[in-house]
Amino acid sequence: METIFTDRLILRPWSISDSSDLYEYAQSELVGPNTGWKPHKSEEESKEIINMFISNNDSYAIVLKKENKVIGGIGLHNRKPDISLECLEQREIGYVLNPKYWGNGYIPEAVRALVKYGFEKMNLDLIWCGHYDFNNNSKRVNEKCGFKYKFTRKENLERLDNIEVNALYYNILRSEYENN
Repeated sequence: METIFTDRLILRPWSISDSSDLYEYAQSELVGPNTGWKPHKSEEESKEIINMFISNNDSYAIVLKKENKVIGGIGLHNRKPDISLECLEQREIGYVLNPKYWGNGYIPEAVRALVKYGFEKMNLDLIWCGHYDFNNNSKRVNEKCGFKYKFTRKENLERLDNIEVNALYYNILRSEYENN
């Protein structure tokens, strides 16, 4: 994974030393449940998650340059929400942000940078972005970043006691990205 720089952010691989910043927001009820997981109960749990991020090699820490602090995470995951398109080179973006930093446009900035990286460096054909029907903040980010709604499906969230939710999926094709 290549480090990505934007005007205000650095998207870089995770480090175990990021565990206190991750735990700061991952323990919030405002964060995990909106993305399908329970709030972290300890900094040790956050360290375990960082180890998973490191081994999966598909998630970045979002660092706010002016504070040199991890304020969120974003990934370009190897998922294919629509199997009829499985022949295309594709990834799915997922993201999370510390609530203290909501409303500043940091996630759209990070998403746009990852979309650019995906199409220009990874040579992807298609990038997905989704959200659960109760997460209106993510819906706004997806639309703001040029993703187009494609479909909704019911999913059971294993990490949230298997509750059933409606997951809305959006995507952007390389041709749509190149024409913007």
